[in-house]
Amino acid sequence: MPERNAGGAASGQAGEGAAARVEALSFGDAGGIPNNPRLPALLYRGALPPGDPAAAEARLARHGWTRAWRNGIFDYHHYHSTAHEVLAVVAGTVRVMLGGPGGRAVGLRAGDVVLLPAGTGHRNLGGSDDLLVVGAYDGGRDYDLLTADSGGHDAAVARIAAVPDWARDPVTGERHAAPAPDGAPDGAQAGTKAGA
Repeated sequence: MPERNAGGAASGQAGEGAAARVEALSFGDAGGIPNNPRLPALLYRGALPPGDPAAAEARLARHGWTRAWRNGIFDYHHYHSTAHEVLAVVAGTVRVMLGGPGGRAVGLRAGDVVLLPAGTGHRNLGGSDDLLVVGAYDGGRDYDLLTADSGGHDAAVARIAAVPDWARDPVTGERHAAPAPDGAPDGAQAGTKAGA
């Protein structure tokens, strides 16, 4: 997948002085885990200073990502159909399966952030004893917690499609640029519900 800076450009500085590497990860519908058909998960390496959960919460909140919590990541495949979620690893290390069973396992360490568009499956495959994650939701949206066994796949897909794009990147604060329609050059605007 392409690496970009946190603002979506192929090179240059990310916002707030960070020069985080960003990787876009797309996943197809995995049956019980629908994933997001339009928006990729974004993996930011070294995006936040490690060891300071309050600073991570404050930065995410400045960019509109609220309802923060501190904990780990559930050790079963799950997703949220009503909200985009951001996970900031502030201490320790963890391996996370993204995209549901058969998705992609990624290693995360303190300072890394992953943005999970609504519908994106995720599961903790194992982490260090000192693992601490700060999670938050775009616009403070209410979120549900679904698994492949929750049923209602088609209804979940409809809810995922109704979630508006995030207005601001959780790491940089830059306005979110809607993905280009298939076949359009990068930067072309798709018809989305984004408020940006």
